[in-house]
Amino acid sequence: MTSTSSSASPVAQVTLHTAFHRGSIDRRLFGSFVEHMGRCVYTGVYEPDHSTADPWGFRKDVAELVEELGVSLVRYPGGNFVSGYDWLDGVGPVADRPRRLDLAWRSIETNEVGPDEFLPWARRLNLEPMMAVNLGTKGVAEAAALVEYCNVESGTHYADLRRANGTEDPHAIKLWCLGNEMDGEWQIGHKDADDYGKLAAEAGKAMRLVDPSIELVACGSSNREMDTFGEWERTVLEHTWDVADYLSMHAYYDGRQTREDFLASGFRMDRFISDVIATADAVGARRRSDKVMKISFDEWNVWSSRPDAPVDLQSAISTQPKISEDPYQALDAVVVGDLLISLLNHSDRVTVACLSLLVNVSAPIMTEPGGGVSRQTTFHPMATTARLAQGTSLVAAVDCGQVSTPAHGDIPALGVAASHDAATDTVSVFLVNRSDAELGVSVIISDAAAATVLSAVTVRSTGSDADYVAPGADSAAPQRLDDCRIVDGRLVATLQPGSWSAVALSVGAGAGRA
Repeated sequence: MTSTSSSASPVAQVTLHTAFHRGSIDRRLFGSFVEHMGRCVYTGVYEPDHSTADPWGFRKDVAELVEELGVSLVRYPGGNFVSGYDWLDGVGPVADRPRRLDLAWRSIETNEVGPDEFLPWARRLNLEPMMAVNLGTKGVAEAAALVEYCNVESGTHYADLRRANGTEDPHAIKLWCLGNEMDGEWQIGHKDADDYGKLAAEAGKAMRLVDPSIELVACGSSNREMDTFGEWERTVLEHTWDVADYLSMHAYYDGRQTREDFLASGFRMDRFISDVIATADAVGARRRSDKVMKISFDEWNVWSSRPDAPVDLQSAISTQPKISEDPYQALDAVVVGDLLISLLNHSDRVTVACLSLLVNVSAPIMTEPGGGVSRQTTFHPMATTARLAQGTSLVAAVDCGQVSTPAHGDIPALGVAASHDAATDTVSVFLVNRSDAELGVSVIISDAAAATVLSAVTVRSTGSDADYVAPGADSAAPQRLDDCRIVDGRLVATLQPGSWSAVALSVGAGAGRA
């Protein structure tokens, strides 16, 4: 393999076979996250005075872009917010609901939107809800009561309270988070791993006694850089192994680091996931358990690569403060595409994932109060991947050179993921060039009878002012990947420096049927 530092043009080799796969891609991998933070809810998804508001006060222009984004699942209501949230504040007549000081984001929560407003909105958009319970300032009884309110049909106190509040049918929530980021000292009600593990196990037990069919997510580390990382996972899983179906992961990748290190984010996510899987499997082996612990990567994203990105918190307490309204650029989109590649390459274990957040707060969708809605650059790799990544996740054999990074050493120059949809005889290939040079790629699908390019798009980051997208402007869709063709049955393409690309191929009737 020619090194990327060579004067010769490098060529990476990728080999695929549709029989070599990780299994079906769970559609919940393309989830997102709505938290009562900044303008995510109010003037984000919900604005009853807006010209496009539906009968329930939710913006229809936002709903149209959520559908275009391809989101399948939505996590709610937090996030840090949930650790100080009393869900009873958000139900009943809106006029009677209290205005609370939210300590997580130092803002005023009006409680105009609560479970009985948000969950029907999610259902109308065909989004599976993923509900979090407060294990910071609340506990076992409150968690079980919320499951009863949401999932029991009638005949109990909280089920009948829901019906009295105007929602006769249960919300029927399947997936529940046992708190949020409880390892973080910033979290209200922060606990050490032993205390959290015990509480999560008891809360999960009580919640399952209310509804035995639910799935539960235990808190993993807030990020890989936590001092307690690894030991936190081990201790929590020792307590929650019998009750939890998933262990959570969270990661945000900072665009203010060097370009080379930022482009290594997908590689770093790969290592993070592998470490968490190894830790979970070690706990299972020690317990002599046949159970396979799944991963819920229920917060992931990038911070803006623009140096003038806004600070996180306002000093003054207000309603709907502007928090983390990052103006994303082309480089951010390239890295988001690479992170999606990493998730696809671990889709046998990572079966739930949430791009954080959905609207306004570090989000692919931005709104103006009373005004328009726009797509950020990060919208496009998410929408494209969610649309094309159908069927099974293929295992790719990759031969490529390395690139050097200041913080992470040498990493592969090429990131690759691929999917195969047997129903339509299509293979989709997702590629990221992490280097600062053009990279030729040759992809062979060894069992394909034939191959035809159906579509090929790319997002390129030049590192120049041409990458800049003004806040509030609708970013351009990915460009056509021109240098992409079939040669002797192989897909041959030239990837521009710092770029993410997606190619959809018709592979003929022979693929996957050998």
